[in-house]
Amino acid sequence: MTVVRVTELLATSPTSWEDAVNNGLERATKTIRNVRGIDVLGWKAEVQNEKIVEYRVRMKVAFEVEDGGPNA
Repeated sequence: MTVVRVTELLATSPTSWEDAVNNGLERATKTIRNVRGIDVLGWKAEVQNEKIVEYRVRMKVAFEVEDGGPNA
């Protein structure tokens, strides 16, 4: 039986929303194994002097839960 857990995170980029998503995924995979998918929930941007200075995404990361060992 496969069990998948989902965690929500926020990620940013000075370049683009796509880069923000990639930054979030890259950072998540440093501490989460078995990532199976992402779902971008929202897109926002910080604007200063009529220009976007930071792209922000809210996303969910789904990952397969590993067996707990011999008693799992």
